[in-house]
Amino acid sequence: MRTGHHCEQPIPWRFGVETTVRPSLAFYKTHEEIDRLGGVVQRMASVRRARLPGSR
Repeated sequence: MRTGHHCEQPIPWRFGVETTVRPSLAFYKTHEEIDRLGGVVQRMASVRRARLPGSR
């Protein structure tokens, strides 16, 4: 994982985010690591959706 601005600062600012986290996928990643990343992304997305105005 890499954290920071990743040379794309205007995009996160548009969504009210200061920094981002970027996964690094490569041929040496295991299936378990990729599955774990997928689970984390799903949880993060559900938390983000819950915080949006008008969400239930």
